[in-house]
Amino acid sequence: MDGPPTCPDPPGASFGEAPAAPRAFDPGMGLAVARRTILRPEDGEDFGRVADRVAAGNMSLLGRPAGEAERREQARLRNAIATGALITSGRHLQHGDAGQAARNMEVFTNCATACASFTKFYLLLNGAGVGRAYDDDLCPVDWAEAPDLLLHLSPSHPDWPKDRAGLHRFGVEFGLLRWGMGPDAFGEAEEADVRAFLARELVHGLARLPPGTVRHRVADTREGWAKAVEILEAMAFRRERGRPLLLDLSAVRPLGAPIRGMQGRPASGPLSLLRAFIALRREVIEAARDRDPQGEAMRPWEQALRADHILSTEVQVGGARRAARMATKSWRDPGALRFVRLKAEGGLWTANHSLMVDAEFWARLEPGADESEPLTRHARALFAAATACAYVNGEPGFINGDRLEDARTGFARAKPATAETGSGRYRIEDGAPLLAEVARRAATTRFPVTTNPCGEVVLHVTGGYCVIADFAPLLACPVPLEALRPGAIPGEVAAAWDARVEDAVRLGVRFLIRVNRMDALYGQEVARTNRIGIGPTGLHEWAWARFGLGFRDLLDEARARPFWEALAHLSAVAKQEASDYARALGMVEPATVTTIKPAGTTSKLFGLTEGAHLPARRQYLRWVQFRSGPDGDPLLADYAARGYPVRALETFPGVAIVGFPTLPLIQRLGIGERLVVAPEASPAEQYRWLMLLERHWIGEARGNQVSYTLKIATDRVDLEAFRALLRANQPRLRCCAVLPSRPDRDLGYEYLPEEEIPPERFAAILAAIRDPGLGEAVDLARLQCEAGACPI
Repeated sequence: MDGPPTCPDPPGASFGEAPAAPRAFDPGMGLAVARRTILRPEDGEDFGRVADRVAAGNMSLLGRPAGEAERREQARLRNAIATGALITSGRHLQHGDAGQAARNMEVFTNCATACASFTKFYLLLNGAGVGRAYDDDLCPVDWAEAPDLLLHLSPSHPDWPKDRAGLHRFGVEFGLLRWGMGPDAFGEAEEADVRAFLARELVHGLARLPPGTVRHRVADTREGWAKAVEILEAMAFRRERGRPLLLDLSAVRPLGAPIRGMQGRPASGPLSLLRAFIALRREVIEAARDRDPQGEAMRPWEQALRADHILSTEVQVGGARRAARMATKSWRDPGALRFVRLKAEGGLWTANHSLMVDAEFWARLEPGADESEPLTRHARALFAAATACAYVNGEPGFINGDRLEDARTGFARAKPATAETGSGRYRIEDGAPLLAEVARRAATTRFPVTTNPCGEVVLHVTGGYCVIADFAPLLACPVPLEALRPGAIPGEVAAAWDARVEDAVRLGVRFLIRVNRMDALYGQEVARTNRIGIGPTGLHEWAWARFGLGFRDLLDEARARPFWEALAHLSAVAKQEASDYARALGMVEPATVTTIKPAGTTSKLFGLTEGAHLPARRQYLRWVQFRSGPDGDPLLADYAARGYPVRALETFPGVAIVGFPTLPLIQRLGIGERLVVAPEASPAEQYRWLMLLERHWIGEARGNQVSYTLKIATDRVDLEAFRALLRANQPRLRCCAVLPSRPDRDLGYEYLPEEEIPPERFAAILAAIRDPGLGEAVDLARLQCEAGACPI
């Protein structure tokens, strides 16, 4: 893209232009996360090399040869990233390089929404977290009217079961064999079952297909997989029940083949996609055609929810990421009560479920509300059911749709009721009428916006993106942290520190706006909104080191005035820089600028508290799994010899765990007794913290939300007290996830990934370890808990 020249004096001068030394990853977990998600081992990268390629890729999005100003900005941006002061999202750290301008925006967007199953599937395959509103009026597809779905995989495909071993693997993949049945126990009866399944579920010869069959060969790309779903869903929208649709998966690469666009990660093969389509046929299409004993059929919103779950499951199986989703539904919908209970009934685990509520919902819960009104009775029944479920597993949550930025300002309703046509990489064809119908309905829907899975971004229900990043004000410090005396920073150091934090914010805003120039599926919405989200992480470390304030000090606005004034100033700086830079590039003013995301992965790189969250523990053992026994990992004996705690697991033979003593960075800064960890902060204190963040950082205009999980100790708060807390506090925020929790000792697991231990025991363990640097080398193979496969 061409555009007007950028500002001749870009921000970031405080970081300099000579390459700054890269910040070292936090030992152990920080290094492990970097190896798993960021570093390219074939290039021998350190964080400085990562910053080099990320800055180069981002600046290339200007679409023209770099002038002097651009070269200065790239050097300063590189240094802000390398020092950790600007921590772009992991998506950019993983994928960003000189070839970025030729890639699609979906690879670099953290947050997205979708209004159809095929667009949701495509975005998940690209790694974005996707939200979808399952309101009755936004789900026009009746999957009962889908075509007769036929599936084919060529017998010549490497993954076709050609022998007993292949049949065993196929049976395991499709759940036809008992859990744990090995190849030796795979008998003739089981083999016959698998062969019967193949004969029943797949079309083996293509010569004699029924007349009028639509044939589609699925391409071996993300776009190809999504296109197959688009064709199926579009035919259901057109009500083509009875017409055969054959999807041929023979061109999909086999299991284990490397995916070049994912740093060589292994492909899941065609069986994963085949399993998804078989499940769609059985659990959605055929189930939608059946009626329950009361004669009721599955409603389209539930069909969509189940279809999306099935597709999301296969994205996770593919190994690309966890297929993060948000599922919301308007509290006014008649099916809202069923929506609440679906998650509690089990099975639909791929999405966070939340009710979209508003001031009227909360008012109808008040004692003075007219109980004779059906909507009041509905609201109260819904709240009772939702809180009963949430007290057990935290879901569904409550999102105040009328407090979200777009809904409050009317900006969402200003969106033209037109459908997206797709990008250069993915053209929307069959599904265009479906998207147009949802766009028409969205123009008059009660809640025209929803959120991404973690809740920190507001997005239009028809589809949109937000690119997000963190700045870490602590890591912008111009002197070594160990040289600081919190609360007594010399004036010149404080001034230089504050200037670097402001420069990190400005550079981050410009970084994100440039991403919005990429080719995108939702190109029209990106051009309309130019939406971004930048937010702080490591807030508690910064508050202590720069201002000498602990968590409870921050709740006293008068005492913590310097901190809150600094945060409000940075919010204003971010919004002004966004307006100025967008104008310089000939783009619209960003609809949103500020946010606070969870920052779980990026904060671990440098040991920071995550986003707005309090530290979870004071000092703890991080237990990491290793293979034990004769063929076990040789590092296990090495760690035992050096004095690390080692314990064999009884539940999982052949597995042992090593405990790595971990002291959070905020403890290393000397906060001592002023530290407040999450279990010690009362719900009221945490709600006040969020309200202050919304006021001073998010702001009244052009702000997204704060992503925050507030844990409620169920051993101290019963169900009625839990309900009272929600009624008193949730209406005053945009959104907040509330997660009931119990003490670790009551969970009944043989071990937990992190175990808090008393200071005396922690000191004793440290004293017994003969490893001065505690330089544990935890690589991808051992980081099982972090990858979501912790056996507890």
